[in-house]
Amino acid sequence: MNWQDSTLGALTKLDGGLIQTGPFGSQLHQAEYETEGVPVVMPKDITDGGISSETVARVSEQTAARLERHKLKPRSIVLPRRGEITKRAFITDAQGGWLCGTGCLKIELNGDHLVPEYLYYFMGQEHVTKWLMQHAVGSTMLNLSAGIVAAMPVRYPAINVQKAIARTLSTYDDLIENNRRRMALLEDSARQLYREWFVRLRFPGHEHTPIVDGLPQGWERKTLGEISGINQCNIASGFDGEIEYIDIASVTRNSVNDTTRYEFRDAPGRARRIVRHGDIIWSCVRPNRRSHAVIWQPAENLVASTGFVVISPKSLPTSFLYQAVTTDLFVGYLENHAKGAAYPAVVSGDFERATILVPPPALVTAFDEFAEPLLWQIQNLHSQNQKLRQARDLLLPRLMNGELAV
Repeated sequence: MNWQDSTLGALTKLDGGLIQTGPFGSQLHQAEYETEGVPVVMPKDITDGGISSETVARVSEQTAARLERHKLKPRSIVLPRRGEITKRAFITDAQGGWLCGTGCLKIELNGDHLVPEYLYYFMGQEHVTKWLMQHAVGSTMLNLSAGIVAAMPVRYPAINVQKAIARTLSTYDDLIENNRRRMALLEDSARQLYREWFVRLRFPGHEHTPIVDGLPQGWERKTLGEISGINQCNIASGFDGEIEYIDIASVTRNSVNDTTRYEFRDAPGRARRIVRHGDIIWSCVRPNRRSHAVIWQPAENLVASTGFVVISPKSLPTSFLYQAVTTDLFVGYLENHAKGAAYPAVVSGDFERATILVPPPALVTAFDEFAEPLLWQIQNLHSQNQKLRQARDLLLPRLMNGELAV
């Protein structure tokens, strides 16, 4: 098999593509963002190889037309140009026409000399991410430029082999995406039932339940601190052993996407919160991003960052409590109590003082009988995805160095 070496810049030029940073802040102002319109991809929206549409900001069609050159084409690659510079996203057909945001950089290829899908997987290799980190500038926050990315070395085979490699690896990602969609449907089922019963108050028997002091009879308002433990367990500073660590960046809405294994003595100083089966973790920083997840069947040595609040259920099941602390109303409460301009954050006391509507035990049990099996199904799909990722990542370097023929 004939492999060649070049730089991404040279191949992009040969292919008639481009490497381009997003608009400067002077071209796209904060005041121009709207709740509806054309999505603008920011570094925070890049997760697990794609774009999270749940967190993406938007601008009007008029603003998007003014920034036409920053529109994304299907099959292009977007990466942060500051901060978490090793992340990347592959733009799907449905995301074509979205905008490359201020903090991002896009790579467009026509696929005549370098196949976009091949490049996407090539950039996932450890030695490539290390190269980007080593050549980025900045001490407190790493920054990339179009010039740095253009200088990145690329090793590539013939076009037909590139396509075959990408096709092999994408089979795993297609299975992962299918499982992710199934997980989203299961999560939505629990959320919709919770809203119907406990937000809209159309629970079984609601027609015959009198309202007393503004609540259905038998219902109570309690603080989260009364019905759960907040940050109950921290790992001892003298602990000697290995931990699995959850950092802030690894959690998105409803999901712990990754953990990192450390000897505790080498772990980040924030690796302190012990989490157990049934716990809920909520990121204290920028609560509007809704970075929260249920901990289900964890490793015994799982530890989370002190940037999370760990909510441990007492009198209510996890299935109910998780829905209660992830409603729009609860998130709005956190946003209103967050302090700090650059990094708005809440503290454990804000969680403890939050009010939760608690229905009678029989109604909670009925909900849990429906929702807890969904948590088990979601965990099963999550475990399948972890195994698929591991298999793909083991295969990746062997395909990229020609050890395995396709």
